[in-house]
Amino acid sequence: MITLGIETSCDETGVALYCSERGLLAHLVHSQVALHAEYGGVVPELASRDHVRKLVPLLEALLQQAGLNTAAVDGVAYTAGPGLIGALLVGATVARGFAWARGIPALGVHHMEAHLLAPLLEERAPAFPFVALLVSGGHTQLVEVTGVGCYRLLGESLDDAAGEAFDKTAKLLGLGYPGGPALSHLALSGDPQRFRFPRPMTDRPGLDFSFSGLKTFALTTLQQEGLAAQADIARAFEEAVVETMVIKCRRALQASGHRRLVMAGGVSANQRLRSRLAEALAEMEAEVFYPRPEFCTDNGAMIAYLGHLRLGAGQRDAAGSTPRPRWPLEELVPL
Repeated sequence: MITLGIETSCDETGVALYCSERGLLAHLVHSQVALHAEYGGVVPELASRDHVRKLVPLLEALLQQAGLNTAAVDGVAYTAGPGLIGALLVGATVARGFAWARGIPALGVHHMEAHLLAPLLEERAPAFPFVALLVSGGHTQLVEVTGVGCYRLLGESLDDAAGEAFDKTAKLLGLGYPGGPALSHLALSGDPQRFRFPRPMTDRPGLDFSFSGLKTFALTTLQQEGLAAQADIARAFEEAVVETMVIKCRRALQASGHRRLVMAGGVSANQRLRSRLAEALAEMEAEVFYPRPEFCTDNGAMIAYLGHLRLGAGQRDAAGSTPRPRWPLEELVPL
């Protein structure tokens, strides 16, 4: 079975083909970073229009890259949420139109479930059960995973997600868009001893996060010290976010009794976070798993893989189903 995956939840247009016998056949991603850089963040209407322009040509290029034609595709999976509603509708419309024209099934899948399972695309893939840390621009969640569709939320951000906090703090420091990678690069030249930012919500029990206060702390420090302290502030901010997530991940593993941690989402590409987690988990004889860097950000490969699993289990779109900009993981049906 060959599954076509389509991702249009935000500002990347991603497409991929996954074969049940041969694995990932091909994938392509078009990034809208240059389009939104002028505005310092994603403009939803512009994102939707760019998906309209890019999606069909990208699909044609994907099939050409894989050496296949449309007749080879047995099912279509697309991101049905969470995400920007206009962007989601573009992917849903193209996916359903493709499926209807070919007489094959279509299925809308959950964007964060796809991120969560992305490490299963790797040769070194985690076995169930495990704890997942989902860290992106819109989500920071700790989830216990006992199987596909079997999720229990352990903790989440009560305000800004980690990626959102990175981007907002980078903007305060006058860095470009996207802010997270720019801040991490600047932090490399910062003095780790000059400032110590608070580690939010680590002085009390629980697995929830809060990052908005760190942004305010960074602003206050910048106002007091000036732009000359820019790199040192970036370093202190990144250290605070990383150490907070490491502490919470250790707690989650201890509370659940599991010895495997999956980290996925855009922020999972942060090298400082990867390094610190590897050290911390080695001390407690636990393992950490990641998707390859190109699958940390939004992509079609994770959608095609998840579609392969759920379509293969007989799931199909219900009549009248619509994309969902908000969609709790706990509502998903186990396989």
